[in-house]
Amino acid sequence: MGVDGNSAYGHRTFTRSRSHFGDRITADGRDGWPVEAGRYRLVVSRACPWASRAVISRRLLGLEDALSMGVADPVQDDRSWRFTLDPDGRDPVLGIRFLSEAYDRRETGYPGGVSVPAMVDVPSGQLVTNDYQRLTLDLATEWTALHRTGAPDLYPAGRRDEIDQVMAEVYEDVNNGVYRAGFATHQEEYEEACAGVFRRLELLGERLSGQRYLVGGALTEADIRLFTTLVRFDAVYHGHFKCNRWKLAEHPVLWAYARDLFQTPGFGDTVDFDHIKRHYYRVHSGINPTGIVPLGPDLGGWLSAHHREELGGRPFGTGTPPGPVPPGERVAPQGRPA
Repeated sequence: MGVDGNSAYGHRTFTRSRSHFGDRITADGRDGWPVEAGRYRLVVSRACPWASRAVISRRLLGLEDALSMGVADPVQDDRSWRFTLDPDGRDPVLGIRFLSEAYDRRETGYPGGVSVPAMVDVPSGQLVTNDYQRLTLDLATEWTALHRTGAPDLYPAGRRDEIDQVMAEVYEDVNNGVYRAGFATHQEEYEEACAGVFRRLELLGERLSGQRYLVGGALTEADIRLFTTLVRFDAVYHGHFKCNRWKLAEHPVLWAYARDLFQTPGFGDTVDFDHIKRHYYRVHSGINPTGIVPLGPDLGGWLSAHHREELGGRPFGTGTPPGPVPPGERVAPQGRPA
């Protein structure tokens, strides 16, 4: 994703790239990458909704000590994700300036861009996987030996068909739909994508009007995937991506649901609104050529009462909340609601 790529947004039809590196880190190591504490580093951007899924999952499951995390600068340059937030502009564990270096160590001339989340093998410094769809499911199911005591079951075996169906609909119409609307090059293309976003949101609102979570009485992977789009909705998708039929804050059910999740340990404490806004408004120069980052919206509402507990359910099922955020991973004050 270079300068030309950034300026091209809004000038060419948007297509979501497939993850080129699909190896899996598993308990039995069948792809050559066994689950092992301290071996891998999760590289993310707090701006990216796909990476934010992994940040939330890692925290809910208590994998902070087993799986280190590197956070890239939300504003990319011509070599994409960079580690300019770290001293000397290098990731302190991998010793690299750009995530692309880990990609290059895995394969020279690979197709597609440099994306997050990315799982990197620390000893070799090479990328293992950038499969954002599979990565979090494996954290929930393959890394169980390293989960914290009381970790929730985010992908329960008895509900997987239903979870998969909900996640597929959310992905097509909401997670990816906002991008298809925002990067549309023709009016008809935009209108079709935008209509699909709000049609699905209305259906999700109906589903959530009588139940606290998307599937069953506890949090699952499906809630994580919807949350990462909802938390960005009013801040960037409503204006920047022109998904403006209504704001999230104007939909009573979805706004209450999003606030419920935001106030649940492991969700809101991973969100950095400063990173989110600076990434979208400064990087997508094809649709915001001035690079001006808006002051709004007011974030205070994220901390207001939601009353969703009246619907029953327990966020962590039979488990417990995660502990405090590790000191080195706390979101800076400018990225949090006051």
